[in-house]
Amino acid sequence: MDVEIYDQNNLIQPVQLQLVQQLIAQTATTIVLPADTEMSITFCQPDKIQQLNRQYRATDRPTDVISFALEDGDDDGISTTELEAEFGVPRNIGDLFICPAVVRQHAQEYGHSYERELGYTVVHGMLHLAGYDHVQTTAAQEMFALQEKILTALGLKR
Repeated sequence: MDVEIYDQNNLIQPVQLQLVQQLIAQTATTIVLPADTEMSITFCQPDKIQQLNRQYRATDRPTDVISFALEDGDDDGISTTELEAEFGVPRNIGDLFICPAVVRQHAQEYGHSYERELGYTVVHGMLHLAGYDHVQTTAAQEMFALQEKILTALGLKR
């Protein structure tokens, strides 16, 4: 898994960065992503994620994570999978924007450790990038079961 991580404001500690990398590796292994799959994660302040949330989701408040999946079908019939195969480039599943301040707030609200909530946020966002969703009941059950499996494998229980 080739992951670019951006944290210009040093919003997460080195030990948390290591956890994020473990979560990405475990998720990629669990859902069997090719080793050369690409994605990015940007850690940002509440004002930045609120701006993205307002612009792309018409919701004017900070949130924990926003995912921009490249394979979500919003590209007017352009298939990134076909382009990747034709030109031999690695699969790029997209970009996550995560706000650690909101993740910390959620951890307190839900009674989790910060690490558990960060893990949930990373895995949940990554699964969205890889095409998983929780709109329909069956798909939601599959996605949430995968999340728990991945988090439990890394010792991040509720």
